[in-house]
Amino acid sequence: MDFFSAMNVSSSALSAERTRMNLISSNLANANTSRTPEGGPYKRKDAVFTATPFASGFNRALDGATSQQVRKVDVSEIVEDRNPPRLQYDPSHPDANQQGYVAMPNVNVVEEMADMIGATRAYEANVTAVQAAKSMAMKTLEIGR
Repeated sequence: MDFFSAMNVSSSALSAERTRMNLISSNLANANTSRTPEGGPYKRKDAVFTATPFASGFNRALDGATSQQVRKVDVSEIVEDRNPPRLQYDPSHPDANQQGYVAMPNVNVVEEMADMIGATRAYEANVTAVQAAKSMAMKTLEIGR
C-alpha cells in the first residue's frame, strides 16, 4: 500500500466515525423527545459500516501478488432502532395516553456515552495512522537529499 492509499483508507474511517458521532449526538439531544414530525417519539439512529475494496492501480497489482484486498470504511446505511418506545408514567404530560403513560425514545444515555467514547478513540487512532503515514512519506523524501 502506498502512502496516499493509507491516507485515503484512514480518511474514509475518519468520515465514517464523524457520521457515527453526529448520530450519537442526535440520539443524546433527542433522548426526551416524545413528539416528532413523523408522529410518536424520536427513534434512535445508528450507522452501519461496510468494508469496501479500495481500488487504486498499485492496490490492484498488490492484490494479485498477495490475494488480499485493502479495504476502506463506508457508511452503507443509517438505521432506526426498531425496539418499542419506553413507556413513562406522567399523566400531566400532553402526550400521555389514556392510562397516563408517555411513549419516550428508547435512547439509553449510558450506552450512547460508551458509543461516543468508542467513536472518539477510533477517530483518534485513525488520526494517528494518518500522521504516521505522513511522517513516513517525509522520511522517504529526506532519504533523497
